[in-house]
This record gives sequence, structure tokens and C-alpha cells, in this order.
Amino acid sequence: MTDALKGLFQPRSVAVIGASDNPAKLGHTILKNIVDSGFQGAIYPINPKAPEILNLRCFKSVADVPDMIDMAVVVVPASAVPQVIRECGEKRVKAAVIITGGFAEAGPQGEKLQQEIVDIAKQNDIRLLGPNCQGINMPYLPICASWPLLTVKGRVAVISQSGTVGAAMMDWFSREGLGVSAFVSLGNRCDIDETDLVAYFGNDDKTAVIALYIEGLKNPEAFKKVLESVQKPIVLLKSGRTPKGIKAAESHTRSLAGDDALYNALCRKYRIHRADTIEEFYDLAKAFAYLPQPSGNRIFFVTTSGGAGILATDQAEREGLDVAPLSEELASQLKPIIPPHAICSNPLDLTGDATSTMFGEVIRRVRSFYDIVGVIFGDPVVGASEVVTPSSNELVIFLGGADVEEVEKQKMHQLGIPVFPTPERGVHAIAQLVPHNKKGKKEFPPVIPKMDSLPDNTELMTPSQALGFLKDAGFPCVHFQHAESAGKAVHIAHLMGFPVAVKLDSSLVAHKTDVGGVVLNVQSATGVRRAFEQIREKFSRVFPSLPFPGVIIMPMAERGQEFIMGAHRTPDFGTVILFGLGGLYVELFQDVSIKLLPITREEIEDMISETKASAFFAGIRNREPLDKKAIVDGLELLAKLMEEHPEIVTIDINPLIAYPEGYAVVDARIINKKL
Repeated sequence: MTDALKGLFQPRSVAVIGASDNPAKLGHTILKNIVDSGFQGAIYPINPKAPEILNLRCFKSVADVPDMIDMAVVVVPASAVPQVIRECGEKRVKAAVIITGGFAEAGPQGEKLQQEIVDIAKQNDIRLLGPNCQGINMPYLPICASWPLLTVKGRVAVISQSGTVGAAMMDWFSREGLGVSAFVSLGNRCDIDETDLVAYFGNDDKTAVIALYIEGLKNPEAFKKVLESVQKPIVLLKSGRTPKGIKAAESHTRSLAGDDALYNALCRKYRIHRADTIEEFYDLAKAFAYLPQPSGNRIFFVTTSGGAGILATDQAEREGLDVAPLSEELASQLKPIIPPHAICSNPLDLTGDATSTMFGEVIRRVRSFYDIVGVIFGDPVVGASEVVTPSSNELVIFLGGADVEEVEKQKMHQLGIPVFPTPERGVHAIAQLVPHNKKGKKEFPPVIPKMDSLPDNTELMTPSQALGFLKDAGFPCVHFQHAESAGKAVHIAHLMGFPVAVKLDSSLVAHKTDVGGVVLNVQSATGVRRAFEQIREKFSRVFPSLPFPGVIIMPMAERGQEFIMGAHRTPDFGTVILFGLGGLYVELFQDVSIKLLPITREEIEDMISETKASAFFAGIRNREPLDKKAIVDGLELLAKLMEEHPEIVTIDINPLIAYPEGYAVVDARIINKKL
């Protein structure tokens, strides 16, 4: 660490330039906070008019101070700052914190003024923090040259380009009794930037985690170099991700927000933990500071709330954590100590009869069987703080506990046990600590409703029946014809012209490709015979006792963009209609939009716009825009069919191929109620 940064982080003396005796002025607030924080060094208020402020002798300028000054806090109008920095140079001040705004963030004149103070500082070996910043707070020193006054010591260093974002983090950590190791507001970063601070706190023995809020990196190459040597967890909140967010960031502190995808790549390479919201920023910093890294992904939940346990389980599945069932050995240990009416399972709901003692007994027995023990106090559980252990494999969540919750939570925080307010926030936070190679597959709620299985008392149309029905209803279906023999298949193919598609025509198979029932782009009569025999052989393997139902032959459709449109009658919500990216990509990307019937044409247009695939209708990469009106017409017709035919349970048109003019249906599946 250079002497200049020592002046910032370990000052022995501080001058407040622009100190005020008016409590409403920021110059008064900062001076008072330095005093009230318990700073042990010399404090020099600089004010040419007041003889003393807060019982401290005032000086007209730093030149009048008889002793050395390590750090200056500057709270004067922007136009006066260059002269102040010049005087600090003559006094050999090591570092200056410029609170004042009105520099680069204010436009060209401010940018010119900012460059002037940078030049003066360089000439005099002064390191500058800011301008347009909220100062620094170092509780371990202690010194609070910032606002509000917060003095609780903790393990997280908060570095923030936004004063308010950083102050909010400090406030939350202080309210919970966890505190911070430091808070530094970067402001315009005319000199000291995030690279300097990450390097410093990476070697600070009071800091376990670095929480960094930025709107853009000042020097990406230098930042990457520092990351190679920093071993501590870094949690990043990066704003300016959307086009208008980028514009707002550039006007706020003149930051170049940069390409968000590149920031994601940076985070992946250097194992930076990226937060999407300020709430997540706080949760992740708290988790990394106070929870040990789990050895695996197996998690057990014990709770007094069945609902909270289910929410926790859902979140765990989304995070790739394994809510593994109880072993017989563990179940036998738990049954004697839980209420007789409680179901011995994972999650384990102890019901409202649970006491802290019961929680403690469960935790003690479960701990060695799972990597993580999720302890969810879902009621006012008195004594909860007495049964959880600091630095253990326990994740503590407390909700619905009213005043008891507040008391117990504070006790836990005093012990260094972080408490999370909801199952989702707690589980998401600890999941980020689990090594990536230890996580399982992340499970998400399906975007597409279940339309595959045949409900009771329903039957599947053959593909030829389904396409025929849709064609008669007005859908533009590709020409097709049924063939019960290889010879007829060849004859039809010759009449249609090659290439053709050969598809199984059976009411027993919902997905033809799953049983090898589709052969595309067949170029010759020999190919048609081969495809027919191949499909017949595979059908016979699945249904050895049934006669072969034949195939349908259709010409290969012109290449276009594949979509899906469908409708499904549900027992709970009535009929839904869906649209999205189709073909093989339906399950892979699940880029679909779903609406309930009845539906208006305007809602159908909104439905299409909700999908990422909607970009095809505007034209991308020099491709002609697709015919959106034709698709809207098709969805409108589909909705009408479902209203007019109550016997239809499901219509699945996948794929349809869209073109700049119109579209073509090349495959469909219809499920009807049995009459």
C-alpha cells in the first residue's frame, strides 16, 4: 500500500475543508460524524469565518494548520475545489476525499474542472477519492467521513459508485447488527477507482468479502490483473444493463457501462458472484461473509410452516440443490422426537407444536446426514438463537415470528449467524456458495402446459385425420396423402415430386420422432421404400401384435421459420392458447407465450410480442419480415375452433413454417374426448 492510500485508510489527522457550524449543512454533518465515530487522530475544521465548531478550533485554510495533515475531506463549491487541492499540495496532504458534485457528471464545463483538479493532484502526489462521492467509513479505525453515522464493525467491505446504494448496504448491515469492515463511495473516480480498492481490501485482514457496486469499469485490463491475485469472494452489482440503463449510467457519473454480456463473461472467468438486484447484493455479501462453503448440494429443511418448507423446496430445485429423502436410519432417529402427527419427511414440518428444543434435537441428528440444514423458524419460536450454531452447515430463515423473531434474530446476528427473511432469499444465497461442480440439474417450472399425455376418456387422431380436420377448418396445410403400402407410397411420391417426407400415420403414437416414425428429405423411389420399411419395422417393435397403420407422404415444405401454435382444455383454468418457437426447439428453449381464452386480436398480437421469436416478424439479419398478420389470423382461427368444438381437448400444430407471405402447417396432433 502506498503512503497516499495510507492517508486515506489509516489517517492520523483529518482536515474538513468547508466545515460548517450550521447543522443543516453537509460540512457540519461530516465533521460531527468524524468526531462521533471516535476518530483518535487530530481533526482540523477549515472555515475562514468561524473561530470554532463542535469545540474544535477552526483554521482559515490548511496552510494555517501547524501540523501535518494526512487526509482532507472537501465540502466546498466545485469552483473552489482546484484552489483547495492546490493548497493541500503545498501542505503535503496525502489524500483528499471530494464530496462536492458538479464535475464530469454535470457536463463539459464540469469535466474540464475535474481534469484540472486531477492535474493539480498529480503534480502534488495527492490521491483523490471522488468527486461527487459520499466519502468513506472505516469502523475499525474508526472514522466516518461520510453519512449517515454507522459504527458497527463487520466482515464486508462495501465499495460503491453510488453513495446511496452503498449507504443502503451499510444501513442494512448495521440494522441487523452485522456491520461492515468499510464503506467507500467512488463517485466520479477521477483518480482512485474500483481496481485500487479491490486490491486494497483483498489484503485487508478485517475484510472477508468485497461487495462492489459499479456502473462500469474504469480500467478493465487493470481490474482483470488485480482479480488474478484476489482470493476473497467478490459480489458484484453492475447497473446500466439495458439500453436506457446504459444511457442513465453514462449521465450519472460519466461511466461507460459497457456490454453486459462481457461483464457476465468476466464474472464467470474470475468467479465473481453477480447480483441482479440490490436485495440480492446484500444477501450474497451476507452469505459469503458468515456462512461456510457447503461440501455438497444435499439440503434438509426443518420448519414449523409447511408452506415455507414447500417454497424452500421449490427454490432449492431451481438452484440445483438436492432435497434428498430421509434415509431409514435418520427417519428412525427423528420419529421419537417429533410430534406424532408430523410427517417424517424432507421437508420436515414440525407444525405449530414445535419448540426450540425440538428444533435443536432435529438439527443435531440431521447435521451429519446432509451438506446443508435449512432451519426455517416459521412462528414465534422462543429460544431459537440457542439451538443454532455459528459457522456450521445451517442456513437460518426466520419469518412470521413478530417481536420474538426480532429478538431472536438480533441474538443470532450477535453470534455471527446470518438470518434470512424468506425461504427464497436464504436458499438462493447459500446456493451461490455451493461449488458449481457439486450442484445438480436446475429444475424450473415448465413454461409449456402438459399436453403430451392422453387424459382418461380421450383419443388421439391419426396425423392424416388431424391435418384433414385443420385443412377443412381453413388452415393452410401442406398437401398430404395416406399410403398403406410401400408401392402406394412410391406412387404418391412420384405424383407429388421429390423430395418428400414419410411419416407414421398412427393414433397410438403422440410423438412420431420418438419411435423413428419420421423420415425427411427423401430423394428417390428407393428412398421412399426404404423409409416405409424402416418405419414399419420400428412400429412393429413397439406394437408387435398390431397391424401397421401406414404412412403419410407429403412434399418437403420450403425452408422458413418453424413455430408452434396450440390450444389445450384444462380442468382448472379453462382453455389456453399458446404460441412460440417451434420444431425441435420447443422443449429446448421453451420460448412460448400462453393466454387464457376468450382472447381478443389485440391480446394475440401481444402474445406474439412476448416471445423472443417475435423478432422474426420485424426482420433480422437481412431476412425479410415474416407475415405476422397470417399468424395472428391462424391463432384467432385456433381459438374459434376450441370454442366451436367442445370435444377437442388439445390441438398441437408443430411445426408450422412461417414465410414473408403466409405460413404452412406441416404436422399436427389433435386429442378428442371419447364420445
